[in-house]
Amino acid sequence: MFAFIVRRITQAIFVMLIISLIGFIIKNKIGDPVRDMVGERVTPAEREELRDKLGLNDPFLLQYARFLKNAVKGDLGLSFFHKKPALKVILSKAPATIELVFVTTLILIFISLPIGIYTAIRPKNWFSKVTMGVSTLGVSIPVFLTAILLIYLFSVELNWLPSYGRGTTVNVWGWESGLLTIDGLRHLILPSIALASIMLPLFIRLIRSEMMEILETEYIKFAWAKGIRRERIWFVHAFKNTLLPVITVFGVQIGIMFAFTILTETVFQWQGMGFMFLEAVERSDTSLLVAYLVVVGVIFVVVNTVVDIIYGMVNPTLRITGRK
Repeated sequence: MFAFIVRRITQAIFVMLIISLIGFIIKNKIGDPVRDMVGERVTPAEREELRDKLGLNDPFLLQYARFLKNAVKGDLGLSFFHKKPALKVILSKAPATIELVFVTTLILIFISLPIGIYTAIRPKNWFSKVTMGVSTLGVSIPVFLTAILLIYLFSVELNWLPSYGRGTTVNVWGWESGLLTIDGLRHLILPSIALASIMLPLFIRLIRSEMMEILETEYIKFAWAKGIRRERIWFVHAFKNTLLPVITVFGVQIGIMFAFTILTETVFQWQGMGFMFLEAVERSDTSLLVAYLVVVGVIFVVVNTVVDIIYGMVNPTLRITGRK
């Protein structure tokens, strides 16, 4: 198991190096930091002098090594628009996105698990057939269209829920949270449902198909023959083995959710990392764009590495492989 964990961490570091290289190339090739800093009135000689001072004329590998050194220290550059460290700007927006992803994750878990299990156990039930039909439709609808439909129905027509913003937040040790106020929770409902809508059908169908396949295996048939209670067969023997592939896919989707928040946050004017990213694109703030790419890459890699390790702990086959 130790060898398995070391191998996964090594792979994560290698992937992060690739992400950092891509980010540095984008930062190095797109835009001119000197022009953004001094404008058009500075003479070419003064610009060249400033480029030398900033190390922009150094060889590529030397600049990349300096970028890595600063990134390890948490220095991902200075945002041209905000005039603040890019990482500081991202961290100020992170609570909104993290809370949105957290609530979306809860929706996915507490809805997909029971529905997926039920449709696997009762595949011919009318509810199961309707669920499969709706899930097929749900996968086909883009998240921004779902968001617009939710706003129209629950905000415009019914006037039940707010359509934009985070609502009232409270500061808890520097963390601006909307989870601790009624208004903040009301503002979270529509964005989290919209974000969950694109992945909820996937998880329902995945859990259903995996569990139906496991219910046809020989050891489950042997359990029925032994007269074990059906609840134990469903929720202990079958469900436990259903979770193995679900854990892997779930980990990947959690990382992807941070990317999907761009569309959701734009529609709902949710002041998170995704909304900040689009603002940075409009302002050509390349330092902030690169910092966002690196931070989201770190989140994605860390989440997937943790999920791989958990999967290795659950799956004995991987533990045995890890010792070889």
